[in-house]
Amino acid sequence: PVLAYFNDSQRQATKDAGTISGLQVLRIINEPTAAAIAYGLDKKGVGERNVLIFDLGGGTFDVSILTIEDGIFEVKSTAGDTHLGGEDFDNRMVTHFVQEFKRKYKKDLTSNKRALRRLRTSCERAKRTLSSSTQASIEIDSLFEGIDFYTSITRARFEELNADLFRSTMEPVEKSIRDAKMDKAQIHDIVLVGGSTRIPKVQKLLQDFFNGKELNKSI
Repeated sequence: PVLAYFNDSQRQATKDAGTISGLQVLRIINEPTAAAIAYGLDKKGVGERNVLIFDLGGGTFDVSILTIEDGIFEVKSTAGDTHLGGEDFDNRMVTHFVQEFKRKYKKDLTSNKRALRRLRTSCERAKRTLSSSTQASIEIDSLFEGIDFYTSITRARFEELNADLFRSTMEPVEKSIRDAKMDKAQIHDIVLVGGSTRIPKVQKLLQDFFNGKELNKSI
């Protein structure tokens, strides 16, 4: 078991960093340790709490279950997918637009590395936009052979393109709970870590998995 102690300044720094509004059920915090620190602390120290940390970054995905009691935490289980992350969601969008470009202009831009790179950058930006808006536009001047590529994508389409990947994030969640010999009803708190957890569909899948129960609201 991994044990760690946290001091008050770490606690306060984490609280300050983690004050995020508008997320009733889930919290977004920047890294697992900070996440765990925040959790040891703003609790009134009543008994132990089981915390699930859902860490979906750019290229990897990790789920950990920690038990926290009196500022000490113990890792009960870890699961995940070392090859799943935001880059995969970007790839799906890139493929989608490459096909659209082919349909519209009868040209395959994949032979041009710079064009692909520019398209990917626009897709990354669009993905971030879709976390707060239901539509994002792509505007790239002279993308390939002098053709300007102006198009858009809806949040619903983005979710469709990644439906299987988003769903697959629930498997490590189930596995980590099984390995910790717990039931999902025994998880007190969920901590979201990593930029990809800002994706509304990912949050919704998690919330639905935990039966929409309100977890911890205050940081």
